[in-house]
Amino acid sequence: MTFRSPRTMRITGKVYQLNSILVTRFSSIWSIMAAEIGFGDREHLVDAELSKCIRDLEANISTVLMGKPLPIRLTLVALLANGHVLIEDAPGVGKTSLAKAVAKSLNCRFTRIQFTPDMLPSDILGSSVYLPNLGEFEFRQGPIFTNVLLADEINRTTPRTQSALLEAMNEGQISIEGKTHTLDAPFFLVATQNPFEFEGTYPLPENQLDRFMLRIDVGYPERAVEKEVISSRRDSEPVDLLEAVVSVDNVMALQKAVTEVMVEDSINEYILDIVEATRDSDELQLGVSTRGALKIYRAAQSLALVQGRDFVIPDDVKQLAIPVLAHRVVCRGLVREGDLQRQQQIISDITDRVAVPA
Repeated sequence: MTFRSPRTMRITGKVYQLNSILVTRFSSIWSIMAAEIGFGDREHLVDAELSKCIRDLEANISTVLMGKPLPIRLTLVALLANGHVLIEDAPGVGKTSLAKAVAKSLNCRFTRIQFTPDMLPSDILGSSVYLPNLGEFEFRQGPIFTNVLLADEINRTTPRTQSALLEAMNEGQISIEGKTHTLDAPFFLVATQNPFEFEGTYPLPENQLDRFMLRIDVGYPERAVEKEVISSRRDSEPVDLLEAVVSVDNVMALQKAVTEVMVEDSINEYILDIVEATRDSDELQLGVSTRGALKIYRAAQSLALVQGRDFVIPDDVKQLAIPVLAHRVVCRGLVREGDLQRQQQIISDITDRVAVPA
């Protein structure tokens, strides 16, 4: 079992941060080249209204989670791709604030569930209550009937209760007592867990981890930013003062626009090359599944839209490889706990080896 200090956590993220810097530079170069060959024409730019919605969302959320543009952007990538996010980080770095800021920015319903070992599936899904005056049962909806759901410390509850989320995450519905209930769209799950404490926890099984589109961390802010955070909370919490900047209808339009982002066949081959490399790796016991390939495909479309393009470039895939794929692989060895750093390094090595489409 491996325990990591906050210092180790900062080192763990260096591989991903370095990749992000390199990808940003290469993305700018690729965009210039794309403009020269015709991809930069006006018809390949995202609709101005949709682009404004994305910029407004990023700006609004950044007033709460200061100095952390990357976690905000990746969270929006998952939201617009109709996916879900697992935030694995130390307590008190802004995981809850991020989820609340997203919900407030959308002017939609937000629910927080604090997971505990004694929680039952009915505490999440709801249950039927007998009404003596009517002589019948009435279904009472649980907290899962919302738009943005924060599953706080999800690994503190039992696998039985964790599994209650699977159908909702995959199909946007729940089945209880022989009846299917459709959840209102959008349904966005943000789950958190503490990577430094394993006593009294139930590690998420691979099939549940596979349901999350991205696994990200927030990290500690820079000193100057942290000082600004302290000052901004002198009188009140900034998240309580947030106002909605986009509507649920805008989010639905953005999610539809994501599916229309163009993906060349060479990008599909690039994704499959990376996925196949994880399956052939001697360091991995379990490679990326077909669902994982679909998730990085959709996430790349979403990232392209967030960056103002209606076409995917190879660097979109490379930038998302670690947050989308690292939690889907299983390293060889007896110890599974604390494998995050090793998983990230293996995925980074694979993306460095796989040839990028010309």
